[in-house]
Amino acid sequence: MQGCLTLGRYAGIKVSVHWTFLILPLWIAAAGYYRGYTPDTVLWNLLLIFTVFGCVTLHEFGHALTAKKFKFKTKDIILLPIGGVARMEMIPENPRQEFLVAIAGPAVNFVIAAVLYTITGIFDQKPVITTGLVPSQENFLYLLALVNLFIGAFNLIPAFPMDGGRILRALLAYKLSRTTATKIASHIGQLIAVLFIFTGFLYNLFLIVIGVFIFLGARSEWFVEHSRFILRDYKVSDILMHQFHQLGLEQTLEEAAAYILNSSARNFLIMENNKVVGTLSRSELTSALSVMESSTPVQDIMNQEFLILDPDMPLTEIYNIRKQPLNAETVMPVIQNDRLLGVLDIENISEFIKIRHAVLKKENHLVSG
Repeated sequence: MQGCLTLGRYAGIKVSVHWTFLILPLWIAAAGYYRGYTPDTVLWNLLLIFTVFGCVTLHEFGHALTAKKFKFKTKDIILLPIGGVARMEMIPENPRQEFLVAIAGPAVNFVIAAVLYTITGIFDQKPVITTGLVPSQENFLYLLALVNLFIGAFNLIPAFPMDGGRILRALLAYKLSRTTATKIASHIGQLIAVLFIFTGFLYNLFLIVIGVFIFLGARSEWFVEHSRFILRDYKVSDILMHQFHQLGLEQTLEEAAAYILNSSARNFLIMENNKVVGTLSRSELTSALSVMESSTPVQDIMNQEFLILDPDMPLTEIYNIRKQPLNAETVMPVIQNDRLLGVLDIENISEFIKIRHAVLKKENHLVSG
């Protein structure tokens, strides 16, 4: 993800913080100043936030390290103002593995809360009720424990993209197919999202934001699983495109733009000695033209971290690839025995899914009729 600062690595997993995270401490400091808090109170607020995000990082490592035991790699952990995300290269499909990976995160928060309550009990600390939820030296550990309990409980809500949605799917998948389990879990998640939105209109607008987040996450998870169901019997070779556009390393941005204007080209393979050395999308080209000379060779802006597909690869495997983000303009060369057979892009896969969905819908209608 662009705009991230690497904080370090543990167990081979990179931990980064996105630049938007800085908005959170700045907002807290400004809110404290506006409310007339003392400098000490503002500092305790900031310390609580940074400590909470330390706990969030441990939550994500709970997922990542559990996944690692099942041979699933985690590319990195990214901290955002709304929380953290562990980006795994592949999501476990085995119900037991998915259940353990999903529940590991909330379990970490519950353990942290238990340890903190034990510590405060040992030192006989009592929360100062008069301070409310404003952190101070007297109630800091209690508030940190409460926040961890909230994080753990919130993530157990049975709705995607929270851990509870994956836990629910894993439990359902013990008796049902993964596709059916995902459909049920997604619908439950969307119902919960509607309840959040409705409640938000009555009590707190922030609940509307949470509801929309849950609704979109549930729908996205179902779309991916439904796409995998449709593609389950097909390989890359079944839909690869034999017609594609190539550019040489020394060809210029101006020449690439001319291809786009004079043809239906939306992305290119960059070639050297009949080998693919990079890719270039239409958006990458237009972005470069806005800041670089039109005579700039395409090798200066080409994407060198592209995916190479085997023609015998099941199409469902493409949805397991997490090594780079996939979007409508992602172009993937299909190569076998060092021979370029064609290309595949996400737009072509999406069109194939739409066609197969229409055919299946008609077949189901004929059967039910």
